[in-house]
Amino acid sequence: MIRPEAVLFDCDGVVVDSEGPTFALFLQDLARHGLPLTLQEFEADFVGGTVELVAQRARAAGARLPEDWVADFYRRMYAMLAGGVPLVEGVAGVLDRLDRAGIPYAMGSNGSLEKMEITLGQHVLAGRFRAVLSGQGMGAPKPAPDVYLAAAGACGARPGACVVIEDSATGARAGLAAGMRVLGFAAHGPETATARSLTALGVPLFRRMADLPGLLGLDG
Repeated sequence: MIRPEAVLFDCDGVVVDSEGPTFALFLQDLARHGLPLTLQEFEADFVGGTVELVAQRARAAGARLPEDWVADFYRRMYAMLAGGVPLVEGVAGVLDRLDRAGIPYAMGSNGSLEKMEITLGQHVLAGRFRAVLSGQGMGAPKPAPDVYLAAAGACGARPGACVVIEDSATGARAGLAAGMRVLGFAAHGPETATARSLTALGVPLFRRMADLPGLLGLDG
């Protein structure tokens, strides 16, 4: 792979390891309101969107969510995440390698800025990104390409010379729509519903962040 002009990261599940507890909270809530789902079903149909989109899809599938469910879910999710969220293993080393290579990096997420302040703010690497951007905050959540185009601009990079690191099909579609190369982070292997959805888009997968520098042409 030709070395990129910039690397653009998703947040949840790529930089901060927040998806496990967040998915569990979603599954508990949806089951309580009449829509029991397996983790695989949730990953296949709901991952990558906003909480608002989860509510919309869940109601369409038969969930009886209260009118104020979205706001209440955000409140409980933020409180849970404030209790502590680890970084994805190896991601700090990837940023160190990008710094040594002089390659800028930014973040584009569908999560709210408040959520990223809570999760990223727990770690010193937060200030190292050229920009931390929210597609939701921009009014154009993924799969719209806007957040990644803005992230590329913050790095002074051409979209076609950027690489996006994603773990959801929704996010991958945003990167592809922006004309960028996309690599799929599949920490739990290629057989999960999320990984299969990335493969269906033609996105190459990798399982360990320690392997990413080599995939970006930075080994040696």
